[in-house]
Amino acid sequence: MTPTMPMLLSLFLASACTASPVQQNPHEESSPRLPQATLPEMCIQLKADLGSLERLHPFSMSTLRLERKAELLTSWQAKLQSVEFEKLSRRHQIDWLLLSDEVSGQLLDVDIERTKEAEIAPLLAFATPLVTLLENRANRTDVDPEAAAHTFAKVVADIEGLRNLWASDAPKFHGSQARRASSKLASIRRALTNWYNYSNGYDPLFSWWVAEPWNELNQELADFGPYLEKVIGGLNPEDKDALVGDPIGEAALLHELAKERIPYSPAELIAIAEREFKWCNEKRVAAAHAMGLDGDWRKAQLEVKKLHAAPGGQPTLIRELAEEAVTFLEDRDLVTIPELAKESWRMGMMSPERQKFSPYFTGGEVISIAFPTDGMDHESKLQSMRGNNRPYSRATVHHELIPGHHLQGYMRSRWNPHRGMFSTPFLGEGGALYWELRLWDFGFANTPEEEIGMLFWRSHRCARIIFSLNFQLGNWTPEQCVDFLVKHVGHERKNAEAEVRRSIQGGYGPLYQCAYMLGGLQLSALHEELVVQGDWSEKEFHDAVLRQGSIPIEIIRAALGEAPLSSSLTTSWRF
Repeated sequence: MTPTMPMLLSLFLASACTASPVQQNPHEESSPRLPQATLPEMCIQLKADLGSLERLHPFSMSTLRLERKAELLTSWQAKLQSVEFEKLSRRHQIDWLLLSDEVSGQLLDVDIERTKEAEIAPLLAFATPLVTLLENRANRTDVDPEAAAHTFAKVVADIEGLRNLWASDAPKFHGSQARRASSKLASIRRALTNWYNYSNGYDPLFSWWVAEPWNELNQELADFGPYLEKVIGGLNPEDKDALVGDPIGEAALLHELAKERIPYSPAELIAIAEREFKWCNEKRVAAAHAMGLDGDWRKAQLEVKKLHAAPGGQPTLIRELAEEAVTFLEDRDLVTIPELAKESWRMGMMSPERQKFSPYFTGGEVISIAFPTDGMDHESKLQSMRGNNRPYSRATVHHELIPGHHLQGYMRSRWNPHRGMFSTPFLGEGGALYWELRLWDFGFANTPEEEIGMLFWRSHRCARIIFSLNFQLGNWTPEQCVDFLVKHVGHERKNAEAEVRRSIQGGYGPLYQCAYMLGGLQLSALHEELVVQGDWSEKEFHDAVLRQGSIPIEIIRAALGEAPLSSSLTTSWRF
């Protein structure tokens, strides 16, 4: 299936361009005293417009909310079409194309959200009058306290009626759909709590009519979400460790791929991951031979997992590994590392609860360290230490800090910051993963044990593509994903469960786990074009990528090339 949304082809370095004004929107009042918006300002304005609507309608199952969002985005399409694209500077043609794509993509997101809400509407049929109250509040319509009290009482009766009906004839819904409905109901309940608190105690008539019906409804809504999960979805609402995701299906995956400018089908991406996985296995076998273990990479990983810090010793290890990576990069003049960037990163310790989702450290300006705490059970402590051993950590500290997430964030806040709303994990995570690939090529691993550490993560990135896409396509259950990570990557089981939980219910997009390896491969292909086959230096290339902001990598490829830009460009780069 070919992506249908407009795509970008070409960009230019932010530092090499000057600002250019946008043609005045014919629907806006014109005045010679008013400055015309630049494209960077329009990027900021679109983000602010969408934020205003989200804050005005912070609740689900609302036709008005989706209609207003679609209207806003459609008006932005007209606004962009009024701009004379050819008269813009190259830099601002880039911004125009990014804006156009964002608007088109979000319009498709509205349609997808309508479809997903329609799927679960039968489970929340009683919610319509409650949503109407919230919509009226958003429109600043005065509340009729008596009518609101009657509405609340009727909804309570409707919910009780559903319980009675479903006791003998429950509808058939998947557990993930029941949990989605429970989440939507929680959104409505939060907004209603704000609605109630606005008038309660300030309007005596409101409190007289509404207080008791609200208390009864509030409790009913609080109870009904878990009821949906248990009775309709067959889940245990008390089991916070259960692996329950909500697969989006192939059509939605293709839409997400189109937004990221990836001209591949899910099946093609799985094939790419399997090819890369095969390479990793060959290298793991070779490293295991070098360790005297007859090519048994599983035994090699077990040996490597013994090389962990003692309790309390992980922060010292992280600091040493971070400094080692910076020295390695600077000795080879691979990328510019500002002194303040080297100085300003910090460390924090990850809570046991968060380690259920992130069993390894995460990074940015603050690297959050996953390591056992005194409250964990004995086996969890051992698995955490084994999973965060020195060779594994050495392979990814630079992913989280420098030249990875910390340096990325440092540069994004200083170069093209108006492009923040276009952020993509294919550059954010893919850019950090790219450095894992490049450092392997530069011989960063000094021993077979360090090779095993780097190859563990590289094989894991391949596995993320395979298991996450198979899950989103509905081919694999969460348990099958866990088994795959344990058997084929060598994860500790608790760490594998945490990785899958993070992937399917941790608040990440459906392509997030794919973005690591695929983004890294995109940047590797671009490096081949510009550095290996072209005349760019390593440092020029890496600095140029960092200065573009977190935008789709095909756009960066065009930015660093010389092809002319068009307002109707499509994606075609098969990296």
